[in-house]
Amino acid sequence: MLAKKTSKNQLTLPKEIADKFPGIDMFDAEVDNNRIVLVPVKMTPISATLESIRDKMNKLGINEADITEAINRARKKKK
Repeated sequence: MLAKKTSKNQLTLPKEIADKFPGIDMFDAEVDNNRIVLVPVKMTPISATLESIRDKMNKLGINEADITEAINRARKKKK
């Protein structure tokens, strides 16, 4: 399938390809071995991300004391 580059250097994805990524409006673009690679990206607000982490910690039973203990263990010098 062909994608056309406009005069403003924008690419239009064919509908058949775009339809395979429902709910995705952003793609990370990079060049790899003379090819354009598009990776779908789902943007979420940072508050939603933090909320989901806190929810997961609550479900796992991880509390503030557990976090403090893990940080202290990680910071100890290896003997």
